[in-house]
Order: sequence, then structure tokens, then C-alpha cells
Amino acid sequence: MNPDDPVVSTGSTDDADAAEPAEVDDEHEVDGLDLARTMNRVVQGTTPATRARLRTSYPIRNTRTTGSGPDDRDPQLVKNLLERLIGDHGWDVNLRVHSLFGRWTELVGDDIGEHATPESFNDGVLTVRTDSTPWATQLTLLAPQIVARLNDELGHGTVTAIAVVGPQGPTWKKGRYSVKGRGPRDTYG
Repeated sequence: MNPDDPVVSTGSTDDADAAEPAEVDDEHEVDGLDLARTMNRVVQGTTPATRARLRTSYPIRNTRTTGSGPDDRDPQLVKNLLERLIGDHGWDVNLRVHSLFGRWTELVGDDIGEHATPESFNDGVLTVRTDSTPWATQLTLLAPQIVARLNDELGHGTVTAIAVVGPQGPTWKKGRYSVKGRGPRDTYG
């Protein structure tokens, strides 16, 4: 094959332009690396003109390049990723409530934390059990201040009310020697 002869594609392609001979520039001599590139284009059936035509025949995607600005694909702090995950799944209230149970003594103080423990949380109402009746009375009186303190720490509206429950003593209502009546009252408090 003489380098001056035009190259004709022998492969079968659907593109009509690919079967035409490849254009050879008259300005330079086609040999070596240029010849190999030209042969490769002809065999593949894609010349720069057909590649440009193929590129424009498909819809152009509206992609945004990252550049120097922040992007979701950039490395992120674990704290930010966890906050977004918690917010997306709606776990923020549950997480705040569980942190309330874990940090109870820190949130309400050592005195109250020693004598009262949180038991449950339903629909904004925190149920707290005390170890004696006087502490139940004291906690009932302090409930508005405790609710305000908890909402400052955990977020507004997390705790709406506190239900204070006194100590639970043993029951004598079971067995053959049980008698109907008012019960033992607060024997141990």
C-alpha cells in the first residue's frame, strides 16, 4: 500500500460517510504515527467529523462541573453527614429523647438526678419516677422550670410536660390473705 493512495474503509457500518474514503491533507506527508492514526479512524469508521456529528446527535446532559466550589461529591465531615442522615430519616426527635435519658443527671442537676429517673417519653410527655413521696412533690413543683431547661438543651417543643410518679411499693392485693380496702399507702416513703 502506497502512502499517497487514499484509504478506503472495508468494514461495514451503518453510517454512509464512513464508507467514503478518508480525506488526506495535502499539506503534510502521511507516514508513521499520522498514518497509523488515519488507518485507525478509517477502520473504526469514526473520523473527527463523524465523531462531532455523533456527539451532537445525543442530547447534551446538563451536568455541572465541580470547579473550586463545594459539591456533594467533595469529602465531607462525618458530623455533617450524620446530621443530614438523621434529618432525612426524621430521627432527630428520637435522638434528642434518648440523649435526655442518657444525660439526665447532667441536664437536671445532681440532687434531682439522684432521686428521680426518667421512665418513658410519649407524645412530648416525660414520665419521671421518684424514690420518695417528698421528692415527687418537689419535682411536681419544679416541673415548669425543668421543662424549660430540657427544651433549652434539647430543642424547643421536645418536652411539653412532665408526669411525676411516686415510688412503687410492694402490693398486698394478691393471694388468699388480701382484703379489700384502701391499701398500704406510702409505707416506704
